[in-house]
Amino acid sequence: MYLPKHFEETRAEELHRVIREYPLGILVLNGPNGLDAHHLPFELNPNIGACGHLLAHVARANPLWQEAKDGDEALVIFRAANAYISPNWYPSKHEFHRQVPTWNYQAVHAHGKIKIRDDEKFLRGVVARLTRVNEARTGSDKPWKMTDASKDYIDQMLTAIVGIEIEITKLIGKWKLSQNREERDRINAAEELRKRGEQVTSAAMLDALVNKH
Repeated sequence: MYLPKHFEETRAEELHRVIREYPLGILVLNGPNGLDAHHLPFELNPNIGACGHLLAHVARANPLWQEAKDGDEALVIFRAANAYISPNWYPSKHEFHRQVPTWNYQAVHAHGKIKIRDDEKFLRGVVARLTRVNEARTGSDKPWKMTDASKDYIDQMLTAIVGIEIEITKLIGKWKLSQNREERDRINAAEELRKRGEQVTSAAMLDALVNKH
């Protein structure tokens, strides 16, 4: 990934936050048929290994788990909110007419090594934790839990999936938030996003002004 220094994000807590808040990752593998991408919700466990582990599952019908070999290189891409930035939002544009459009975003690339986990205990734990976390986000008074379904049914469903564990070897963060622009341009662009309902990207741009690192 092309990563100018002023867009680099190295704070582990921020990289972990994006993974947790936007858990649908894109797993990229170089398999027997070339590059392939899989869209999967991941659980992050930062307490395993040097950089943490990512946990997920796929349908048993998905050939990924048979084609991938333990130890194969893997890349998982996570992306937070993003937004188009019009040059009309830069005060300097109206003075010098030397600005062009761009797109702001936050992205995390997790490099690692994959391991296939075809065991019931692992799968039950991953499914239970992913369900608990994501049901909590629905705001329901009675979030769904695995015990809401019959044991026989859950046992049957668990046989239809296979687990994936990725040992993270490197985390790379890119926070492209107009850091290469004047402060007044950044502030005004963030305000224009806020007025258009793009609060997440707007807040991220303002945070980048305060938390320079």
